[in-house]
Amino acid sequence: MSGQNCMARNDWLCWDYVTSRSQELTDATVQHIWITAVSVAIGLVVALPLALLARRGRVFAGPVLGLTTVLYTVPSLAMFSLLLPWFGLSAALVVTGLVLYSLTILVRNIMTGLAAVPEDAREAARGMGYGPVRLLWEVELPLALPALFAGLRIATVSTVALTTVGSIVGKGGLGNLISDALPTLFKAQVLTASVLCVLLAVLADLMLLGVQRLLTPWTRIRTPRAVRTAEAG
Repeated sequence: MSGQNCMARNDWLCWDYVTSRSQELTDATVQHIWITAVSVAIGLVVALPLALLARRGRVFAGPVLGLTTVLYTVPSLAMFSLLLPWFGLSAALVVTGLVLYSLTILVRNIMTGLAAVPEDAREAARGMGYGPVRLLWEVELPLALPALFAGLRIATVSTVALTTVGSIVGKGGLGNLISDALPTLFKAQVLTASVLCVLLAVLADLMLLGVQRLLTPWTRIRTPRAVRTAEAG
Protein backbone atom coordinates (compact mmCIF):
# COMPACT_ATOMS: atom_id res chain seq x y z
CA MET A 1 0.00 0.00 0.00
CA SER A 2 2.74 2.41 0.96
CA GLY A 3 4.63 1.54 -2.22
CA GLN A 4 1.57 2.37 -4.34
CA ASN A 5 1.02 5.74 -2.63
CA CYS A 6 4.61 6.98 -2.31
CA MET A 7 4.39 9.00 -5.51
CA ALA A 8 1.14 10.62 -4.39
CA ARG A 9 2.74 11.45 -1.03
CA ASN A 10 5.81 12.76 -2.89
CA ASP A 11 8.25 10.68 -0.85
CA TRP A 12 11.99 10.91 -1.45
CA LEU A 13 12.30 7.13 -1.57
CA CYS A 14 9.76 5.62 -3.93
CA TRP A 15 10.31 2.31 -5.68
CA ASP A 16 7.03 2.74 -7.54
CA TYR A 17 8.60 5.70 -9.34
CA VAL A 18 11.61 3.62 -10.37
CA THR A 19 9.48 0.80 -11.77
CA SER A 20 6.93 3.02 -13.50
CA ARG A 21 9.56 5.32 -15.06
CA SER A 22 12.20 2.67 -15.77
CA GLN A 23 12.36 3.42 -19.51
CA GLU A 24 12.72 7.15 -18.86
CA LEU A 25 15.51 6.50 -16.36
CA THR A 26 17.23 4.10 -18.76
CA ASP A 27 17.12 6.57 -21.65
CA ALA A 28 18.48 9.39 -19.49
CA THR A 29 21.25 7.17 -18.12
CA VAL A 30 22.29 6.00 -21.59
CA GLN A 31 22.41 9.59 -22.84
CA HIS A 32 24.46 10.59 -19.78
CA ILE A 33 26.97 7.78 -20.37
CA TRP A 34 27.21 8.54 -24.09
CA ILE A 35 27.85 12.26 -23.61
CA THR A 36 30.41 11.60 -20.87
CA ALA A 37 32.28 8.90 -22.80
CA VAL A 38 32.43 10.87 -26.05
CA SER A 39 33.53 14.06 -24.28
CA VAL A 40 36.33 12.37 -22.34
CA ALA A 41 37.51 10.42 -25.39
CA ILE A 42 37.68 13.53 -27.57
CA GLY A 43 39.28 15.46 -24.71
CA LEU A 44 42.03 12.82 -24.45
CA VAL A 45 42.65 12.91 -28.22
CA VAL A 46 42.96 16.70 -28.14
CA ALA A 47 44.96 16.85 -24.90
CA LEU A 48 47.75 14.52 -26.05
CA PRO A 49 49.10 16.70 -28.89
CA LEU A 50 48.65 19.80 -26.72
CA ALA A 51 50.72 18.18 -23.95
CA LEU A 52 53.40 17.14 -26.44
CA LEU A 53 53.50 20.69 -27.76
CA ALA A 54 53.66 22.19 -24.27
CA ARG A 55 56.58 20.03 -23.19
CA ARG A 56 58.74 21.38 -26.01
CA GLY A 57 59.54 24.41 -23.90
CA ARG A 58 58.21 27.42 -22.03
CA VAL A 59 57.40 29.21 -25.28
CA PHE A 60 54.68 26.64 -25.92
CA ALA A 61 53.89 25.56 -22.35
CA GLY A 62 52.80 29.03 -21.23
CA PRO A 63 50.10 29.56 -23.89
CA VAL A 64 48.83 25.96 -23.77
CA LEU A 65 48.55 25.77 -19.99
CA GLY A 66 47.26 29.32 -19.76
CA LEU A 67 44.52 28.74 -22.34
CA THR A 68 43.33 25.45 -20.87
CA THR A 69 43.28 26.98 -17.37
CA VAL A 70 41.25 29.97 -18.55
CA LEU A 71 38.76 27.67 -20.28
CA TYR A 72 38.31 25.70 -17.05
CA THR A 73 37.44 28.87 -15.12
CA VAL A 74 34.62 29.88 -17.48
CA PRO A 75 31.23 29.17 -15.85
CA SER A 76 29.32 26.41 -17.59
CA LEU A 77 26.34 28.58 -18.50
CA ALA A 78 28.66 31.17 -20.06
CA MET A 79 30.59 28.46 -21.90
CA PHE A 80 27.46 27.00 -23.45
CA SER A 81 26.20 30.47 -24.36
CA LEU A 82 29.46 31.26 -26.16
CA LEU A 83 29.29 27.99 -28.10
CA LEU A 84 25.57 28.31 -28.92
CA PRO A 85 26.00 30.30 -32.20
CA TRP A 86 28.19 27.52 -33.63
CA PHE A 87 26.44 24.38 -32.40
CA GLY A 88 22.86 25.40 -31.63
CA LEU A 89 20.77 23.48 -29.12
CA SER A 90 22.43 20.14 -29.75
CA ALA A 91 24.42 17.42 -28.04
CA ALA A 92 27.50 18.74 -29.88
CA LEU A 93 27.19 21.93 -27.84
CA VAL A 94 27.38 20.02 -24.56
CA VAL A 95 30.14 17.68 -25.76
CA THR A 96 32.30 20.57 -26.97
CA GLY A 97 31.95 22.41 -23.68
CA LEU A 98 32.82 19.29 -21.70
CA VAL A 99 35.86 18.63 -23.92
CA LEU A 100 37.16 22.13 -23.24
CA TYR A 101 36.69 21.66 -19.49
CA SER A 102 38.58 18.36 -19.52
CA LEU A 103 41.67 19.76 -21.23
CA THR A 104 43.27 21.46 -18.24
CA ILE A 105 43.23 18.23 -16.20
CA LEU A 106 44.30 15.92 -19.02
CA VAL A 107 47.04 18.14 -20.45
CA ARG A 108 48.68 18.70 -17.08
CA ASN A 109 48.59 15.03 -16.11
CA ILE A 110 49.99 13.87 -19.43
CA MET A 111 52.82 16.38 -19.07
CA THR A 112 53.45 15.22 -15.49
CA GLY A 113 53.57 11.60 -16.59
CA LEU A 114 55.96 12.28 -19.46
CA ALA A 115 58.22 14.39 -17.22
CA ALA A 116 58.43 11.50 -14.73
CA VAL A 117 59.80 9.06 -17.30
CA PRO A 118 63.38 8.20 -16.23
CA GLU A 119 66.00 9.66 -18.53
CA ASP A 120 67.84 6.34 -18.37
CA ALA A 121 64.88 4.69 -20.08
CA ARG A 122 64.95 7.24 -22.86
CA GLU A 123 68.70 6.89 -23.35
CA ALA A 124 68.45 3.10 -23.42
CA ALA A 125 65.71 3.28 -26.07
CA ARG A 126 67.70 5.72 -28.18
CA GLY A 127 70.70 3.41 -27.90
CA MET A 128 68.55 0.63 -29.34
CA GLY A 129 67.72 2.79 -32.34
CA TYR A 130 64.33 4.14 -31.28
CA GLY A 131 63.28 7.26 -33.14
CA PRO A 132 61.19 10.06 -31.53
CA VAL A 133 57.82 8.57 -32.52
CA ARG A 134 58.66 5.03 -31.46
CA LEU A 135 60.23 6.33 -28.27
CA LEU A 136 57.03 8.19 -27.45
CA TRP A 137 54.60 5.34 -28.13
CA GLU A 138 56.61 2.39 -26.88
CA VAL A 139 58.53 3.89 -23.96
CA GLU A 140 57.35 7.28 -22.74
CA LEU A 141 53.57 6.91 -22.94
CA PRO A 142 53.49 3.43 -21.34
CA LEU A 143 55.60 4.69 -18.43
CA ALA A 144 53.40 7.79 -18.17
CA LEU A 145 50.20 5.74 -17.89
CA PRO A 146 49.80 6.02 -14.08
CA ALA A 147 49.74 9.83 -14.23
CA LEU A 148 47.66 9.81 -17.40
CA PHE A 149 45.04 7.54 -15.85
CA ALA A 150 44.97 9.67 -12.69
CA GLY A 151 44.01 12.64 -14.84
CA LEU A 152 41.59 10.55 -16.89
CA ARG A 153 39.79 9.39 -13.76
CA ILE A 154 39.46 12.94 -12.42
CA ALA A 155 38.30 14.24 -15.80
CA THR A 156 35.73 11.45 -16.14
CA VAL A 157 34.24 11.94 -12.70
CA SER A 158 34.03 15.72 -13.18
CA THR A 159 32.49 15.23 -16.64
CA VAL A 160 29.80 12.96 -15.19
CA ALA A 161 28.87 15.83 -12.87
CA LEU A 162 29.13 18.57 -15.50
CA THR A 163 27.01 16.64 -18.01
CA THR A 164 23.96 17.43 -15.89
CA VAL A 165 24.39 21.12 -16.80
CA GLY A 166 23.55 20.16 -20.38
CA SER A 167 19.94 20.03 -19.24
CA ILE A 168 19.71 23.73 -20.11
CA VAL A 169 19.60 22.64 -23.76
CA GLY A 170 17.80 19.36 -23.10
CA LYS A 171 20.96 17.26 -23.50
CA GLY A 172 21.94 16.65 -19.91
CA GLY A 173 21.14 12.97 -19.47
CA LEU A 174 20.08 12.49 -15.86
CA GLY A 175 20.34 16.25 -15.43
CA ASN A 176 17.22 16.57 -17.57
CA LEU A 177 15.25 14.60 -14.99
CA ILE A 178 16.63 16.69 -12.14
CA SER A 179 15.85 20.01 -13.82
CA ASP A 180 12.36 18.85 -14.82
CA ALA A 181 11.58 17.75 -11.26
CA LEU A 182 12.92 20.78 -9.39
CA PRO A 183 10.14 23.30 -10.22
CA THR A 184 7.52 20.99 -8.67
CA LEU A 185 9.98 19.37 -6.25
CA PHE A 186 9.18 15.87 -7.41
CA LYS A 187 11.33 14.31 -4.70
CA ALA A 188 11.58 10.75 -6.00
CA GLN A 189 12.75 11.91 -9.41
CA VAL A 190 15.32 14.33 -7.98
CA LEU A 191 16.77 11.76 -5.59
CA THR A 192 16.77 8.84 -8.05
CA ALA A 193 18.47 10.82 -10.82
CA SER A 194 20.99 12.25 -8.37
CA VAL A 195 21.84 8.82 -6.96
CA LEU A 196 22.28 7.44 -10.49
CA CYS A 197 24.72 10.28 -11.26
CA VAL A 198 26.78 9.38 -8.20
CA LEU A 199 26.72 5.70 -9.11
CA LEU A 200 27.86 6.48 -12.66
CA ALA A 201 30.79 8.49 -11.34
CA VAL A 202 31.82 5.75 -8.89
CA LEU A 203 31.49 2.96 -11.46
CA ALA A 204 33.42 4.92 -14.09
CA ASP A 205 36.22 5.59 -11.62
CA LEU A 206 36.41 1.93 -10.59
CA MET A 207 36.37 0.79 -14.21
CA LEU A 208 39.24 3.11 -15.16
CA LEU A 209 41.16 2.02 -12.06
CA GLY A 210 40.76 -1.59 -13.16
CA VAL A 211 41.97 -0.79 -16.69
CA GLN A 212 44.93 1.09 -15.22
CA ARG A 213 45.92 -1.90 -13.09
CA LEU A 214 45.72 -4.19 -16.13
CA LEU A 215 47.88 -1.88 -18.26
CA THR A 216 50.45 -1.08 -15.56
CA PRO A 217 51.29 -4.40 -13.86
CA TRP A 218 54.76 -3.12 -12.93
CA THR A 219 53.23 -0.68 -10.46
CA ARG A 220 52.04 -3.64 -8.36
CA ILE A 221 55.39 -5.43 -8.23
CA ARG A 222 56.72 -5.54 -4.68
CA THR A 223 60.46 -5.23 -4.36
CA PRO A 224 62.35 -7.52 -1.91
CA ARG A 225 62.96 -4.53 0.33
CA ALA A 226 59.27 -3.62 0.34
CA VAL A 227 58.38 -7.22 1.18
CA ARG A 228 60.84 -7.32 4.08
CA THR A 229 59.51 -4.00 5.40
CA ALA A 230 55.91 -5.26 5.24
CA GLU A 231 56.81 -8.49 6.97
CA ALA A 232 58.73 -6.64 9.71
CA GLY A 233 55.76 -4.36 10.29
